[in-house]
Amino acid sequence: MNKLRTVIVDDEPLARKGLSLRLADREDLELVAECGNGEEALKAVAELSPDLMFLDIQMPGMDGFEVVHSLQGDAMPMVIFATAFDQFAVDAFEVNAVDYVLKPVDDERLNAAIDRAVDSFNQQQLADQKQNLVTACMQLSGASASTVEDIADGKAESYPDKLSIRDGDEVHMVPVQEIDWIDAAGDYMCVHAANVTHIMRITMKQLEALLNPLQFLRIHRSTIVNRDRIASAQSLTNGEYLLTLHEGTRLKVSRSYRDRIRELTALSTTG
Repeated sequence: MNKLRTVIVDDEPLARKGLSLRLADREDLELVAECGNGEEALKAVAELSPDLMFLDIQMPGMDGFEVVHSLQGDAMPMVIFATAFDQFAVDAFEVNAVDYVLKPVDDERLNAAIDRAVDSFNQQQLADQKQNLVTACMQLSGASASTVEDIADGKAESYPDKLSIRDGDEVHMVPVQEIDWIDAAGDYMCVHAANVTHIMRITMKQLEALLNPLQFLRIHRSTIVNRDRIASAQSLTNGEYLLTLHEGTRLKVSRSYRDRIRELTALSTTG
C-alpha cells in the first residue's frame, strides 16, 4: 500500500505534537515533516514532495492561504486545513482543499478527512496510470486517444487501424489489415506487411495487446499470424502444424498453440 507522505504545518508546537500522535495510528500515512510557519512549509514541500499537508490558516508571517497560493502548480500537495476558525471554510474550498476541520478535531472527523484524501489520491493514481498507458499506446500504434482509452478500459472491440512504425527519420503508418505475420527478433518485432518488413521496437506482449485476437493468432512464443492470410495448414508428426500463407511464407505452430488452429473453421487441413 502506498503511504501518503504527509506534512503538518502549525505555529503551535502542542498542536503539531497532538496531530502527529494521532496520525501515527494511520497505516496509510507517513509523516515526513513538521513545520512551524509558512516559510518552513514551502521548503519542506520543495525538498520532500509530500502528498498531503495539514495546514493551519492563521500563522504569523505567511498564513495558510498564502502558502497555498505560493504552491499552486505541479508541486501542490493535497491540503486539509486545520484551524480554530470557521469563517474561512468557503475560502478553503475555493483553493481546492480536500477538507476543512475545526480545532479541536475529534477522531471521527479527522479520520473522515484523511479518508477523503486517501480516496482522492488513489483515484488520481489510477487516472495517471491510465493516461500513461494511453500515451504509450498512442505513440506505438498511431491510434487516437479515444480509441486507446477504449483499449485501456477493456473494450475488446476497439483496436487501432494502423501501427505507427518509425524508420530513422520517417514514420510509416502500416494498416493492420495488411499485416501478414509478425515475428520476434531480440528486442524488436518484424512486422511483415504487403511484401515489406518493418522493424518495430516493442515487446511481443505489448504488440499482441494492440491487435484484435479475433484476427491475429499467437502460434508460437515469437510469432503472430493474421488468420485472414492463412491458406492451409498441415499437421506434422511431432504434434506441430505447418501453416502456409497466401504469399507463400510457411510458419510453424508450436504444440503449445496448436489448439488455436482448430478455431479456424475456414481452414483447409491436410496431412
